[in-house]
Amino acid sequence: MRGEIPRLPVAPPSSAPLGHLLPRGEKGELVSTDRFSKDSLTIMEPDASAPADLVKLFTDGACSGNPGPGGWAYILQHPASGQSREASGAEPETTNNRMELSGVIEGLATLKRPCQVEIVTDSQYVAKGIREWMPNWKRRDWQRKEGNSLKPVMNVDLWKRLDELLAPHRVTVTHVRGHRGHPENEACDRMAVAACKALQNGRRSD
Repeated sequence: MRGEIPRLPVAPPSSAPLGHLLPRGEKGELVSTDRFSKDSLTIMEPDASAPADLVKLFTDGACSGNPGPGGWAYILQHPASGQSREASGAEPETTNNRMELSGVIEGLATLKRPCQVEIVTDSQYVAKGIREWMPNWKRRDWQRKEGNSLKPVMNVDLWKRLDELLAPHRVTVTHVRGHRGHPENEACDRMAVAACKALQNGRRSD
């Protein structure tokens, strides 16, 4: 994979402006989402011109077989403070589309107050779903039109959860082409694949 993001030093959680947007555990640490996930907080160059409430959410999903074991990942950046959080996780039996959705869901779920959110994804399924399809699905009680009939929306549990998480925020969606050198997209891809492999290796060693 190309376009690797340099590893940056982890900031003390208590001094992190991004911490005002993110949940913390009892001792102040960033909260992981499940036992197959990991996350870290890093520092990048602050952008003094960026709005204080702007966050950028880069996401990706991967699956070994479809269905099969899969991984999700996100990078959440707060340009104004220069802080960035990344996290990844995996599930033993899933699909690529579910992992793409999970990356967005897991990233949004960390936000504690309304923000201006730019979601950056290489998934047309996610991008078109948020921009175009979801309003129509909701009007039809979460059904999609197929020919002259209505069918249940696939992955409706995740779409409903995503709809809840999007509601408090002002959201824009940017679609990028995967595996074309976009640094954050490539990094998310590596993390999602690594999370999936870690889960598989853990299961094999049990």
